[in-house]
Amino acid sequence: MSNRRAEIAMSPDEVLAFLDEERVVTVATLGRDGFPHLMPLWFVVRDGELWGWTYGKSQKVVNLERDARCTLQVEAGDSYDQLRGVMVKARAAVHRDSTLVAEIGNALSARYGDGSEVDARVAAKRVALQFEVLSISSFDHRKLYGSG
Repeated sequence: MSNRRAEIAMSPDEVLAFLDEERVVTVATLGRDGFPHLMPLWFVVRDGELWGWTYGKSQKVVNLERDARCTLQVEAGDSYDQLRGVMVKARAAVHRDSTLVAEIGNALSARYGDGSEVDARVAAKRVALQFEVLSISSFDHRKLYGSG
């Protein structure tokens, strides 16, 4: 009997291609009450790590500064035979250095916007989030049906 989980797992190159195709990652942090706090985030991949930016006073930043553990999920597909996903267990670092924050903002602008440089006033209210990958799980149901 074959291992179905191994059959549908994405290769490292497939994971990177999938992350390049998809636009939103859901970030799960731990709230003070112990419940998961899930929020969408735009992201870029740099040197094999996911990066994003958000307001420095956002709840996800408060949560990550208290406990850096988080889980990220990117998923796609509208029917079972098309479902794909990547789950990343990570440790987040919150960066406030204005140069790094602007770099991440500009990378996001290039990916999601018109590529224009981010306004320094906007960047000043933001932080960069770096997600150090601890483990990756993936699945591509298209592989079960010969379309993946």
